[in-house]
Amino acid sequence: MEFQTHKMSLFHYTWPIFIELLLQMLVGNVDQMMMSQVSQNAVAAIGNANQIVNVLIITFSVISLAMTILVTQYFGSGNPERVSETYSLALAVNFGFGLVISAALVFFNMSIFNWMRVPTEILHDGSVYITIIGLGMIFQALFMTYIAMFRTQGWMKQTMAVSALMNVLNIVGNFVFIRGWGIIPPLGIAGVAISSTVSRLIGLGLLIVMFNLRSTIAVSLRTLTPFPWKQLKKLLAIGVPSGGESVSYNLSQMVITKIVNGFGTAVINTRVYANMFAMVSYMYGSAVSQAAQILVGILIGGRKLEEAHKQVMRTLVYSLIIGVGVSVLLYCFSDELFGLFTQDPTVLRLGKQVMFIEIFLEAGRAVNMTQVRALQAAGDIQFPILLGIASQWGVAVALSYLLAVTFKLGVVGVWLAMMIDEVLRAILFLMRWYSGKWKKQNLIEN
Repeated sequence: MEFQTHKMSLFHYTWPIFIELLLQMLVGNVDQMMMSQVSQNAVAAIGNANQIVNVLIITFSVISLAMTILVTQYFGSGNPERVSETYSLALAVNFGFGLVISAALVFFNMSIFNWMRVPTEILHDGSVYITIIGLGMIFQALFMTYIAMFRTQGWMKQTMAVSALMNVLNIVGNFVFIRGWGIIPPLGIAGVAISSTVSRLIGLGLLIVMFNLRSTIAVSLRTLTPFPWKQLKKLLAIGVPSGGESVSYNLSQMVITKIVNGFGTAVINTRVYANMFAMVSYMYGSAVSQAAQILVGILIGGRKLEEAHKQVMRTLVYSLIIGVGVSVLLYCFSDELFGLFTQDPTVLRLGKQVMFIEIFLEAGRAVNMTQVRALQAAGDIQFPILLGIASQWGVAVALSYLLAVTFKLGVVGVWLAMMIDEVLRAILFLMRWYSGKWKKQNLIEN
């Protein structure tokens, strides 16, 4: 298949990924939005549960990301047989991971909640929600893999349409299950978890059907006989370090959540709502960096290194403009936005302060998302994970405790620490890119 790699193609790939990510984000966040009208404790419970889920589902993204990096370079070098093998292998491995993670969430969620110092009043709701979500982790694993497969072939609009349908189904399901309808009793927080899980199952089914009808690339267990151990090793060699940066980030966020949990429900909810709004800021940056990763991978696979560099620089400019611009708007209207979910004056006051710091945090994050994915696409795998671990724990976590607890700045101190972490890493990632060491990598030899 042919990919366009001219200047306008970045936007061509970005806008459907952006809408798709926004819609996928809403599948999770709409649960918090709708439950905020019923119970503030339920909002805090879902926020803590999603923090755990987000860490664990990175396991799926490890394989999906490695598959994306390899497949785009195989397309760039013209090797469809390797594409078929890599697709099939990624699906099989993520299915296995899905089984393991489902078991972990169902049987050990209370142990994790207790470690995170989740307040007693939200423990039951959190356990109910995460148990039901955990049962659907296999669907999530395969869904994420198929999304990555669609993107490598340039089918962004199809995944966007599926994500839109999933949101409609989730919202309708929430209305039905939260308060009950007809013979269906009110299920509250269990209802939103059921609705989210069922909507993802339906979305997965649609992706499987669409892929089988359209793709000329075969996906079959037969391609895994004999089992391609060498290819699995390559996937893990790329995916584990590449995903390690995300794993480190989300684990550090769990520790920061533990710190925030010590300040009570009002502060917990401030962080939940602020994170929800912050996702709007960095969603475009995430979309454009993922689109650029596909294009950069193809260019590097064809050894068009100067074009790859120019593509990364364009991506960086777009990410900064949109990310910072949206953050400024969110700060200006923070009272109105937080007021949609609560009238607690503490939450409104802290929310305003946090959203101001968020402007500078998003500037750093825009650079980081672009540079991490560009370096990964080029095969510069080790540097992002090493820098991520060092800064996320040595700066974000350590400073969060120092500023929030020692200096008693609470959630504002947490946001200051995270901002410093993002800006520091942004500077170091730019230095790494301009050093040119990424040009010496080659992932698809042999």
